[in-house]
Amino acid sequence: MSVTVRVPAKVNVQLAVGPARPDGFHDLANVFLAVGLYDEVTATPADELRITCSGPDAAQVPLDRTNLAARAALALAERYGRPADVHLHIAKDIPVAGGMAGGSADGAGALLACDALWGTGASRQELLDICAELGSDVPFSLVGGAALGTGRGEKLQELPVGGAFHWVFAVADGGLSTPAVYREFDRLTPGAPAPEASPALLDALRAGDPVALAGAVSNDLQPAALSLFPALADTLKAGTEAGALAALVSGSGPTTAFLAEDAEAAERVATALRASGTCRAARPASSPAPGATVV
Repeated sequence: MSVTVRVPAKVNVQLAVGPARPDGFHDLANVFLAVGLYDEVTATPADELRITCSGPDAAQVPLDRTNLAARAALALAERYGRPADVHLHIAKDIPVAGGMAGGSADGAGALLACDALWGTGASRQELLDICAELGSDVPFSLVGGAALGTGRGEKLQELPVGGAFHWVFAVADGGLSTPAVYREFDRLTPGAPAPEASPALLDALRAGDPVALAGAVSNDLQPAALSLFPALADTLKAGTEAGALAALVSGSGPTTAFLAEDAEAAERVATALRASGTCRAARPASSPAPGATVV
């Protein structure tokens, strides 16, 4: 018997970042949208905990106990007093180290898969509590849809979305370290104000209005990401010139996200980005997408 869970990538349509806290984290107003690029995590009984991975850039994924999928299995097993005797196979389709929460998605996927495989019967809140212990983005990977994340991003308020939004994600040739981007943010932004969600952005999501959303998206980490990875500016320019309504770095980067008017416009932007030579791949996807789901 095995259990497979499909879990989505995310884009931050707003990432407002406050000053560093004493614990090293930052308070956030983080508006997440789950998008239709997915990893799949399959849990199969085994003699011991083992991680394997396939798909694009699989060689960059750690296969030891630092992997969030392994940490999720260990956390659930410890909570229920059982061995973490499971083989977790990750089929990657979310860019690795790309600012789209691929590792967090794998953690949420593994948690749900192990819960189903072992029959632990954990409540939704218990699973969310474990997710929050694993990392700031992991709870949203479980929930999906759209949500406002506060605290360090782990405290979620689900948000209404009035329609589909169409995106293109340009995959950079290389990765960015999230801690390094936050350190650069601290250097560039002394005295950052307390973060707040944008009322105009929440209204645009509720209305399902891509033009209004394009006028409201923002990412406080974008200057830091561009400082560390200046070539991203060329990708942003190429997508904008191809007709994207908005262009921004996704999370801590280096994946860049382009909002399009509709599915056809997204295909045109993706084609132009592929031809531009400024990125390794360009992937259309729509949002919102469901959270971690047993398939």
